[in-house]
Amino acid sequence: HGGALAPVSALLSALVVKASLYILIRLWLALDPDVATAAAANLLGALGAGAVLWGGWMAWRQTKLKYLVAYSTVAQIGYLFLFFPLVTGTSTIAGGLAWDGTLLMLISHALAKAGMFLAAGNLVLAMGSPLIADLSGISRFRPLSLFSFGLAGVSLMGLPPSGGFTAKWLLLQSALHSGQWWWVLVLIAGGLLSAAYVFKVLRHSFVEGPKRDHFNSPPMAMELAALALAAASMGVGLGAQSPLTWMRIGSPFGVGG
Repeated sequence: HGGALAPVSALLSALVVKASLYILIRLWLALDPDVATAAAANLLGALGAGAVLWGGWMAWRQTKLKYLVAYSTVAQIGYLFLFFPLVTGTSTIAGGLAWDGTLLMLISHALAKAGMFLAAGNLVLAMGSPLIADLSGISRFRPLSLFSFGLAGVSLMGLPPSGGFTAKWLLLQSALHSGQWWWVLVLIAGGLLSAAYVFKVLRHSFVEGPKRDHFNSPPMAMELAALALAAASMGVGLGAQSPLTWMRIGSPFGVGG
């Protein structure tokens, strides 16, 4: 979806790509324990870990801005597959923490990634070029879109006080509580890769290349929409208790973290 229009990319990344995960979770929780084994759960977790590392690496290597954001979706969805090993054969507390962290990650990623795609679309429109290398000087002309991109990046990196931080913290606690410390390494490595590709964009925007004197102007409504979504991803972290309360309704693990 990196080649679609920015609003379409935002919708695809925020909602559509998560449909398969919803189906997987529903099926997993309904399966007999003889089928939903620890080995199968660890396989899904390993695939998720691979997506985190490969998606983050590929995002960092991209030369086109929207492709960078698209590959980062691969990495962020990978985190959600850690749900399976963290809830299979573990305690109710570890399962509850994983449930809370996964659902909070769904919400925070949807908001942050929609905001980032809209901001990226605004920057591409302003530049008249899809290339990251052509971002030089845009911080002076489109600071709001660049700020929205960076703010969404804070949540993807998992820095406080974002929703991404709270979600990853819950997943980390679940991994430690269940004795599966290796998933913590995946969370840390994924956060570092996220920082690498977000700061790659910011670095080009502020310091690299010859300065340009003119950029196109995207609609203010698009800039404000990107900012609102990115800010909402931060608000999820600041007020996480409210969404966690209703997300626990119907939870098979009771109250989580």
